Amino acid sequence: MYTQLVETLNTRHVALIAVSKTQSIERLMELYAQGQRAFGENRVQELLEKQAAMPPDTEWHLIGHLQTNKVKMIAPFARMIHSVDSLKLLQEIDRQAIKAGRVLDCLLQFHVAQEETKFGLDVTEATTLLDSTDYAQLQHIRVCGIMGMASFTENQEQIRHEMRTLHHIFEQLKTAYFSEAPHFKEISMGMSGDWEIAVEEGSTMVRIGSLLFA
Repeated sequence: MYTQLVETLNTRHVALIAVSKTQSIERLMELYAQGQRAFGENRVQELLEKQAAMPPDTEWHLIGHLQTNKVKMIAPFARMIHSVDSLKLLQEIDRQAIKAGRVLDCLLQFHVAQEETKFGLDVTEATTLLDSTDYAQLQHIRVCGIMGMASFTENQEQIRHEMRTLHHIFEQLKTAYFSEAPHFKEISMGMSGDWEIAVEEGSTMVRIGSLLFA
């Protein structure tokens, strides 16, 4: 499954983030041995435990909700934080990135699903953030794109509509704020149940777990 999936994604220039939550180091190493380097974790504590056990060239993505008091734990090594949903969180990432002596790549998370339990900005909140003087002062974060999750539903047209909405938000922000920023290029959307629709709708990163570890 892994090889076929990677070949399909590579033809569309889509990156695979292997969602490794609840999986053992042995299972992660099986994927690592096949060439997988980018892994995504929802919880900071589990990420820390796995980061300590995996080879040093493993690339770690924080894809779950991140509390400000836990940013310091992952700032020294995280490859990307997908789930930025507030200026306060961005400011803390900036502070901890300064301490770590690096610039941290981030994605702005948007709420496009019908479920109210999912985190994320709306367009108005995002433009307010990006227009703020506080955001302009941040020098150690780099907003590389956006992230979102479609509703958990069997209705594929609803999923497609929500993903298309997310892509439209990306285009809006690219035009208004990042037209001169080549690094603003990522749309992290699509999981095990809807990754094919996500790729069709312009995803550049899919977050897949159960398909890989079945």
